[in-house]
This record gives sequence, structure tokens and C-alpha cells, in this order.
Amino acid sequence: MNKNFLNLKDLSKKDLENIIENSISLKKSTANADLLAGKYVALIFEKSSTRTRVSFEVAMNQLGGKASFLSVADLQLGRGEPLEDTAKVIGSMADGVVLRTQKHETQNTFASFSSAATINGLSDLSHPCQVLTDLLTYFEENGSIEGEKVCWSGDFNNVCYSYAEAAYIFNFELHVACPKEFQPKIKALPNVTFTESLDEAIDGSSLVTTDVWVSMGDENEKEKREQLFSDYQINPSVMDKAGNKAIFLHCLPAIRGQEISEDLLEDKRSKVWIQAENRLHAQKALLVELLK
Repeated sequence: MNKNFLNLKDLSKKDLENIIENSISLKKSTANADLLAGKYVALIFEKSSTRTRVSFEVAMNQLGGKASFLSVADLQLGRGEPLEDTAKVIGSMADGVVLRTQKHETQNTFASFSSAATINGLSDLSHPCQVLTDLLTYFEENGSIEGEKVCWSGDFNNVCYSYAEAAYIFNFELHVACPKEFQPKIKALPNVTFTESLDEAIDGSSLVTTDVWVSMGDENEKEKREQLFSDYQINPSVMDKAGNKAIFLHCLPAIRGQEISEDLLEDKRSKVWIQAENRLHAQKALLVELLK
């Protein structure tokens, strides 16, 4: 099995299914304190984080291993040391490295020069740990996602990219509702349909999800994005157009009054708080799979 997890496609469908199944087992059991005893993971982040940082640190602690957080300012990278050199050195000491970077290419380079398992904790291209968590949450609520319709409301950002990978791997239909100018130039993606109509995308969906209209790095487009995405808010009335078993997920942080209504997170169809906790359980299983 690939020792790196930079994108969902780095692991086979069987590997991902095993991780999801193990996530459920780890969530139910407390007898996991020595699964990663003696293992060490470094968290190297260029961007701020709440759920990713805490979930990985707690995961390693509960599995008997150690984790330490390192911002770029803490490393010689901040003084100009080549990334390749840093990767070689940390890879010789750590069992795993979680990277949260501005550019996905940074992760590719690090993984190429490091002997440690490299995990993408977020990049500008993708966010595989988040979508792995979402798949776990959906499976817990509704079972297999194969053949289902999933609605994404918002631009084709890093989380949506990982959803597109998941759609191909797990054979579900992803419908992306997004203003035309924020749709990708290349739209010929397996199992992915783009539309400007939220009603069309959400109709009959069993999973509805979204993200903030202004992601980290897009602040210069704030006013433009808020205007163009104003018709793409998910609220209880919009959720009524989804399928009978539909659940709502959000990777958080959420901005109430923008991509979601003030009351949506407390709607009975929202599984966002379960989803947030599941970051811990999904990443426990991922770490066990990569570091065992």
C-alpha cells in the first residue's frame, strides 16, 4: 500500500473501505492505547487550523504515539533551508508527517524526499482527510454511498476536488452547483456534473454539503464571491428538495447567514457535529493504516 496520503486516489478503494471500517471500530473501543506506541508524527502547518491539528494530536496521543506541532516559523525552512533537505531530515526521524500547505506541489516535493509517511492535512488542490471523514459519517448514517447523488453547493475548491475523486472511486454522482465563472475549465470528470442551478443539483440528493464562499487565500475576491454565491445558500427549505434520507455536512468553519442559514446546523438533517468529531476517528484509522 502507498505510504503517502496526498489525495484519495493514492489509496485503493479497498484500502479506503478498510480505513472507514476501522474508524468505526476505533470509535467504539477504548482499548487502542498501544496501537501506535513508539511512533512519532510531525505536524508541519503553513496555514491556521482547528480540527485538523487537534484531531491528529489527540489521535496520536490516544493511540500511544507522540505528535508535535511545527509552524514553518519554527523550522529552518523559515530561514531558507531547501524543502528537500528538511524532508530528508524529518523523514529520518519521524514515522509520519502531516502537512498543511499553501501549495500542493510543496506536499509532492516533501513526499518525494522524505522516508516518512506523508499525509495531506490540506492544500490548495485537495483535502482528502476531510472527505474521508465525510464518507465515514455518511456510511454511519445511511450505509453505502455507491449509486447515490451528492450535492455540492459552492465553488470547485480543494474539498470539492476530493469529493470528485471520491465520486469516481466510490461510484456516486456528484452534482456541483456553482456560478459558471467559478466552475473549472476542464469539466470532463467521471461521475461529476456541473450546473448553475442549486435546485437541479440538490433534487433527490442523499448528501448535501458546502463550504465557505471565501476560502483562505481568496479574501481579495470577498465582495464578488458574496454577491455571486448569494443564491447558493443551504437552508432548511432548500434541504426539503433533497431526498428523504438526506443529511447535511459542512467541513467547518461555517459562516451562518452566508453559505448556510442561521438555523441549519441545528436542523435534524445536519450531522455536522458528528462529522467534526469523526475527524478524530477517521484519522486514527488512517494513521494506523499508514504507520503500522
